[in-house]
Amino acid sequence: MAATKALSQLGKLIPKNSALFLCDMQDKFATSIKYFNEIVFNSNRMLQAARILEIPVVCTEQYPKGLGKTVPELEVVAAGITPIDKTLFSMCLDPVLEDLKSKPNVDSILLCGIEAHVCIQQTAIDLRARGFQVFVIVDACSSRGHAERKYAFSLLKQNGCWLTTTESAILALAGGSHHPHFKQIQAIIKKEGPDTGLLSKM
Repeated sequence: MAATKALSQLGKLIPKNSALFLCDMQDKFATSIKYFNEIVFNSNRMLQAARILEIPVVCTEQYPKGLGKTVPELEVVAAGITPIDKTLFSMCLDPVLEDLKSKPNVDSILLCGIEAHVCIQQTAIDLRARGFQVFVIVDACSSRGHAERKYAFSLLKQNGCWLTTTESAILALAGGSHHPHFKQIQAIIKKEGPDTGLLSKM
């Protein structure tokens, strides 16, 4: 256990110690968030990998009465996941924290969604305060503005979060081509992911 904890603190992802958080990818944000469709696409790749690797998934919706439901392109319904309503910006709601307590092996959270400088940032900081390793999937997170996104990532890095990409995280979780489900994992990332503006706008 101590060796596993040490590895996670060095940025190593291990499926049995990981959970995936999908934050607020809802109808009303679709036209205002930079690269929204691409962010959803990459988040869906993370969701597909989580299902194959049997990684627990948490999905939230910010005030769905006003902001709509999770977009169907993010296949949470097909995955049997019921989004949790919230009005707080952070995903660290009581039911989420209680669920994590029931999974004491989970010490690493993979974080996707919107907005990078609000809900993602506050969730990540709250998780770090509780001792979790946080892996922000930068090509699966965005904001309405490029500056907010850029400086959110900078702040999160300073707070000890790991910044990584969809493909890197998925392959890290697989661990190698010896994995019994590697062919399925490989199929998810076979085609290069879409441009999410990170290189041109950062």
